[in-house]
Amino acid sequence: MRIYKNVFGFSALLLMFISVMASPAFAASCESLSSLKLPDTTITSAQAVAAGAFSPSPNPGAAPAFFKDLPAFCRVIAVLKPSKDSDIKMEVWMPASGWNGKYEGVGNGGFAGSIVYLGLASAVARGYATAGTDTGHMSSATDASWALGHPEKVVDFGYRSIHEMTVKARAIIQAFYGNAPRHSYFASCSNGGREALMEAQRFPEDYDGILAGAPANFWTSMLVSGIWDLQALQGDPKSYIPASKVPAIHSAVLAACDAQDGVKDGIINDPRECRFDPSTMVCKEGDSKDCLTAPQAEALKKLYEGPHNSKAQPIFPGSVVGGEDGPGGWTTWVTGPAPGRSLQFAFSNGFFTNMVFEDPKWDFKTFNFDTGLKLANDKTAQALNSNDPNMKAFKERGGKLIIYHGWSDAAISPLNSIRYYNTVVDALGAQETNQFLRLFMVPGMQHCSGGPGPNSFGQAGNPKAPADAEHNIFTALEQWVEKGTAPDKIVAAKWVTDLDPAQGARMTRPLCPHPQVAKYKGTGDTNDEANFTCVAGKK
Repeated sequence: MRIYKNVFGFSALLLMFISVMASPAFAASCESLSSLKLPDTTITSAQAVAAGAFSPSPNPGAAPAFFKDLPAFCRVIAVLKPSKDSDIKMEVWMPASGWNGKYEGVGNGGFAGSIVYLGLASAVARGYATAGTDTGHMSSATDASWALGHPEKVVDFGYRSIHEMTVKARAIIQAFYGNAPRHSYFASCSNGGREALMEAQRFPEDYDGILAGAPANFWTSMLVSGIWDLQALQGDPKSYIPASKVPAIHSAVLAACDAQDGVKDGIINDPRECRFDPSTMVCKEGDSKDCLTAPQAEALKKLYEGPHNSKAQPIFPGSVVGGEDGPGGWTTWVTGPAPGRSLQFAFSNGFFTNMVFEDPKWDFKTFNFDTGLKLANDKTAQALNSNDPNMKAFKERGGKLIIYHGWSDAAISPLNSIRYYNTVVDALGAQETNQFLRLFMVPGMQHCSGGPGPNSFGQAGNPKAPADAEHNIFTALEQWVEKGTAPDKIVAAKWVTDLDPAQGARMTRPLCPHPQVAKYKGTGDTNDEANFTCVAGKK
């Protein structure tokens, strides 16, 4: 090789040397990982996957086009058995080149039951080594029958599987690359948000940064709330609110409260400021889809009120106004298209039938809100609830946590996230909490995504979405962990096409750290976030 004497030649040679040294020098081949020995672990497969070759479906032609754009990666499949009744399946995906030196854990929605391949694909496409698990059983996300008679599987679902996945994934990553991840992150929503908070509370050493969306962290009380709604709607057949009336309820709510924040846009900025009375919708001249019968109005009042026990003590926050209509609204979660067909019925009935009462013939109409809640807590709270406000250990090791929740969430009351945030402040103090925790409430967003408001801010891991810290909440979390820069706002967008940001945004709005809220300045386009500012709001 000719060595140039001039400065340009020396620089070129130096850059060539740095480039060679920076190329991945794997400590092991992908296939050799099949012989890796880890406690309570059987690695069943370790294979290199060519770029664009992975399909989560037996029929590759039916797989989403997104998978065809994936880079080459090493795929490791393993089974974990930390207890005699455990059967936790997990996968680790590691980029064959371009690894960013980080690890991202992927969570699960509902009752889990499968590995979330979209989450793994999103992470590996962005350069992360990543892992996911079925949490110890294979089923649909709305099925809890696997839990009947299997308390160890409930523990696996509750917290053990995610922790075991994390420990084993980091060991596999180190064996492959020869280095442990520089930083570890966990991001998920709903039950995955519960998993996220569980990691921060129980296993503060697992992750440096955690993104918890719409967390179902007060699991037992949340599903008691589901029984409350079911009894309100179906205890008396006359009380049931059919899907045909939900748009009228939503319209009445908007008429009462939409303009309170100074912008009439179909979005309620803070539903706590809304004073909507269901009795105003009672039919005056016969029943119709535009009004409610007296029993239906009383049921609606109970939905907003939320459950309480015999001493009138609240159990869980009720539904908030503004999230009734739309494909991710009440006809999906609360009322359903027909009695007994809501997702709320599937989750609440599945939980109490299989995990609490352990009786396939159990009837929700028999539920007592005193004894039933106590039994649920006695049997499952330790495994399933992640509502411990004392996260001092996570904070002191430098961990950062961001929680987000849509104000139009029909699945989990957004008031639950505010309530949890406030318990952390009460436990640790506002100044200490502010050093490691942010909560962002998202006006007009439904459960994890969707809804009429700006609902895209990097929370779903879409590789096509903006990746800068101002517009991407995951990048903002990374900057907080790695550079010490806490997010003071996140700009959310409502894209013309939700899955393709390239077509531009119909609306942008700032998301402000709670208890701040976004307030219109009074001039300029209300679809432009630049015309809003973060101001003090209700705690």
